[in-house]
Amino acid sequence: MKFRVRDYSAEEAAYALPRVRTHDHPLAARPPSHKVNVADHEKGAFYDPLREPSENLEVYKQDVNIHETVTRCRPRETVQLSVREWAAFKRSLTQKFPFNQTISISSVSLVSDAVVRSGKATDKSLSSLHLEELDDPQKFAKEEVKVITRQEYVSRLHELKDEIGRAWRTDDRVTSLKLSIKVARLLMDTSVLQFYPTLVILVTDVLDMLGNLVWERIKRKAEYADDGTSVCCLPENFKASDICHDAKETCINWFNKIGSIHELLPRIYLELAILRCWHFLQDNSLGILERLTMMIRGLADPLASAYCRLYMARCAQTLPLCDTGYLIASISDITILLKRILSRNGSNHENIHENKKLLMTLLDPTIEWIVKCIVKNACQVDEILAGRDLWRNVSKLTGDVPCVSIVLHHLLKELPSEIVNINALEIVQLIEYSKDISLDQYLNYRLLGLKLCDSRPTMDSVDIILDKVFQVVCQYGELDEYLKVADAYLDIVLQCQMGKYLTDILDGVSMRASSKGVTENEFGSLQSILIKILIHFTDLEDAFALNHFMEILDVMHGSSRNMVNRHILIKATRGSYIHDATIIGLLFEISQALHDGMDFSSIRDDDHQQTGRLISYFVSMVDFGADLERHLAFLVECRAAFGSINELKETLVHSSNYLAIKAIKVSKEQFLGFVKSCIAFNEVTIPSVAAIIGRMNLYLETSEVALLGGLFSHTDGLIESAISTLQSLDIIDGSRLLIDAHGILSSTRKLCSFLVMVPGNSEQGIGYTPRKILSLFNSQSWITPELRIKMFCAIVSLAATISQNKLPYHSSSIEVVGNDQLFLGEPSYLEEILSISSFILENLVVGIEQEPSAVARGKLALEACNCIISSFEGSEEISLICSKLTAIAKSCLNVNNKYLQSTLNLVDKHLSTHTKDLPSISI
Repeated sequence: MKFRVRDYSAEEAAYALPRVRTHDHPLAARPPSHKVNVADHEKGAFYDPLREPSENLEVYKQDVNIHETVTRCRPRETVQLSVREWAAFKRSLTQKFPFNQTISISSVSLVSDAVVRSGKATDKSLSSLHLEELDDPQKFAKEEVKVITRQEYVSRLHELKDEIGRAWRTDDRVTSLKLSIKVARLLMDTSVLQFYPTLVILVTDVLDMLGNLVWERIKRKAEYADDGTSVCCLPENFKASDICHDAKETCINWFNKIGSIHELLPRIYLELAILRCWHFLQDNSLGILERLTMMIRGLADPLASAYCRLYMARCAQTLPLCDTGYLIASISDITILLKRILSRNGSNHENIHENKKLLMTLLDPTIEWIVKCIVKNACQVDEILAGRDLWRNVSKLTGDVPCVSIVLHHLLKELPSEIVNINALEIVQLIEYSKDISLDQYLNYRLLGLKLCDSRPTMDSVDIILDKVFQVVCQYGELDEYLKVADAYLDIVLQCQMGKYLTDILDGVSMRASSKGVTENEFGSLQSILIKILIHFTDLEDAFALNHFMEILDVMHGSSRNMVNRHILIKATRGSYIHDATIIGLLFEISQALHDGMDFSSIRDDDHQQTGRLISYFVSMVDFGADLERHLAFLVECRAAFGSINELKETLVHSSNYLAIKAIKVSKEQFLGFVKSCIAFNEVTIPSVAAIIGRMNLYLETSEVALLGGLFSHTDGLIESAISTLQSLDIIDGSRLLIDAHGILSSTRKLCSFLVMVPGNSEQGIGYTPRKILSLFNSQSWITPELRIKMFCAIVSLAATISQNKLPYHSSSIEVVGNDQLFLGEPSYLEEILSISSFILENLVVGIEQEPSAVARGKLALEACNCIISSFEGSEEISLICSKLTAIAKSCLNVNNKYLQSTLNLVDKHLSTHTKDLPSISI
């Protein structure tokens, strides 16, 4: 058996692909005259849609416009959208006002009859019992107070809803109406304030069901005759003239029955429940909404009247109209009620104030929904495009009297940013005069700032607006209020380069923080302000140079401080290398604070991993220039400070190796001690790296640096550590690890490639390291047959390479003498590597046959065969081994397999002189 003699330079030249210089980049923009041809694309021509000229932009815009025209909301889709919005609003309402206490109800009240039943006549049906209570309510009013839980209250309403549905299905519509009246009467009781919003939702669900039943009954009468035959099919936007007389009579009858209800509030609610049935009688419903608006003014209770207006705004969405007059009148009426409530005085000032605040909180959702309907309807009639019509209507709400803060807040919240921008000065004046307990004034200033940031105001007005706002805001003593307003306007300040206001904001924050301290609730606003400043400035030094920036950062802690620190690191590492020692020290402290504030024990947390990557990237971006000793000392400090970040340890080793290479390039003799320090640093750091494959690669990387520096003993020791790392893979803590076979194979092949350059040890012999690798892959239980065979091939290739009189590559250091010079002509050298190869060839076939997968077994046989052919000259021994391997491959793979065919051809070509007496291996 003899190794093949290889001329690597000649082989590279023979097998290299021809290269032709191109004149155009494949991703370069095409000339304007070029038209995209689908046929060219199908032929394989490269097409990059991102480089397409903009000449087709107008066509695209036309397509978009057509699509928008087609998908524009139709009335039915608008109604469905309102249904979804209403459902979401109801959920938020019940969540905002949870109530789990008992409810006390006076038995003399008519509203108690629906939910509190007497113990008498329990054998009667629920429907009969309720009808008796309707006919003679005083009969059931003998007890003074009855207590019921919230769950019982809700259950009673569900029972009533089911009973109404059952009565309707049995054509007992009188009972359905009477029971619905009882349900509507519940809204007359506002004694339990916190429960009232939930009660409105429960009651209106029942009334909505009745309204749908009435609508469907009248619609069926309009479309079908009494005998069930179809008369017509009403279009979506039908007219009152399309409705037959019988259907109209039924509709009028329902409104007459509801109009005869004695109590005002249930009469209004029942008419609102069937409000859209007016569409069967007349095409224009504006007069009806104006009448209902006037009727609601007769409700004395502010809570009941506000929620009644809320239900009217919700029911009116089902009508085919786009008028906002009734909505604006509703908001005006609510505003008047609010002003009356706010002006009330009493002897117990504290209780009056708390009751006012509670009532304002309960009225807030009604204002929110009605204002949302105003803006939505205004958009439908294109009032908003004029830019001033809607604001003129809004101005009607105030007149000469200051606007209530909570009403103004919701108007600002719903109005488009463009209209707020146009009327910003007038809005500032409104906010200035709307100072009441319904809503803190600073919230309106904050909302105005957020709206202005969405639509940047003109430079002529922005200074006036900011001056007016900060004249008021500077008088705030509370840090929280000041921060929220300042944060809202900070984007405008930074965009318009208004440094004076930025200085004033930071001065104000510092003054209030130093006098009253900072609470947890204020950290969020501080975080937002500092991050906006960091994003705005290009250079991190400019942000640090601002007055009070670092002072404000120091008072923060917890997650908000961590978030700001994270942004600082992102900003610092986004540019070039960091050279300034002061900035490096500051970033190191920030990184340390960020590290100490995180729990790195949970490696699955994305935030923790991101923090680790940021700190690692910061360490890799530090550059002390020629002061290599200071840089290495910095790495030592980082290892001590951030020892729990696994990713950082790898970064530290890479940086240390970079410093060593940098020193070697300057002067190996001058910095030899420093290079040894870098390698010693790595030898201490690498064992703590958790990933075993990463640890092995770091050992190999450091051994390459040691070889370049001429430190042969360190090189051998590091290679020994790399191999020992693989030995620790077998069993750790009694549980078998998930082995990364591809990673192990890649790293071991890299080691074999590196051994080509490493001078052999004259005492241990050239085959010491390859034999140790062989021993490892033969003894470890986690080694699979596939991995073992691939490593056998790698070692055979290594042996064939180092047997050459001229190696394919050498170390770039002239001090490192290659094995081709050290052992040229030494018989024992060649005998040792041949002995290793013989051992592998003896066990190769047996190892391949241990692979359980037939396909994998065939591919392994072909890989081993190719390795042997490329490594050894033809001989009977080699021919016999190749014959066995190809026989295995043919038994496992398809005869048409290209890999098999090419290998068989290669075998016939290189071993033809030695196969005369062997079995045929042709295809």
